[in-house]
Amino acid sequence: MNGRRITNDPDASSSDHSLPGFLARPAGSPVYHGFVVVPETCLDGWCLGSITEFEHPVGCTSGDAFVIAPDGARAGLVWEVGSDPLQEILAPDSERWGVYAIWFPRPTRTVEDLVNNFRFVLPQLKEQYARVQK
Repeated sequence: MNGRRITNDPDASSSDHSLPGFLARPAGSPVYHGFVVVPETCLDGWCLGSITEFEHPVGCTSGDAFVIAPDGARAGLVWEVGSDPLQEILAPDSERWGVYAIWFPRPTRTVEDLVNNFRFVLPQLKEQYARVQK
């Protein structure tokens, strides 16, 4: 599936009113500001945000997202359908606790699919977050 849309949050503030929030992130805003946080995914303070659309009747098999930890810290995610363990793409920096490749067990067609896939990878994300916080 190519050419998927960005999941822009139309209500996100912008430092340039001619640009969406993710392109003109206001000073002090967290990384991935302006993209959509999917509230249905939230569990125990952990939430998944979407950068690329994930709902499609055929099923999405890859995409870009981010995770928010209970303390508000964020990490980028590049996901595919598969079974490999989490892999670091970019090390933690001053804005995020890293960027990681993760593998969902099934394609996403609906929000419910995204929720189930997030629940599947959440233990790996929690473990990684604990490692980088030491």
